[in-house]
Amino acid sequence: MGSLSMQREACPNVNSPSFHPSEFSQPPRYEQPKTNGKSIAALVLGILSIVLPYIGLIIGIIAIVFASLSFKEIKRTGEQGRGMAIAGLVCGIIGTAIYAIIVLIVIIAAVFLTYSTDSFTI
Repeated sequence: MGSLSMQREACPNVNSPSFHPSEFSQPPRYEQPKTNGKSIAALVLGILSIVLPYIGLIIGIIAIVFASLSFKEIKRTGEQGRGMAIAGLVCGIIGTAIYAIIVLIVIIAAVFLTYSTDSFTI
């Protein structure tokens, strides 16, 4: 019987005024804010626009669009991912610029070679 009385003393009385349920509840769980999906897509597409030849121009434009859409959503919802959206935007611009310059050089070379071969005909 002695151990039963010890157990009763160890357990708080729910009806007593000194009992507070918050003493035994778990602390609130911290939930990390959600990362915006479009900012992740902008980053991935921005990196791919630099790395992938031939389709880098198109992928870079898509990365720029996703980055601008994610900026608006992040501002509206308070989600995380602004840094990824900025990086995706920068990589998308760089990839688009690189492949736009390459396409421009190819067009100029094609035009130059076309006119130069016509002048040498007899």
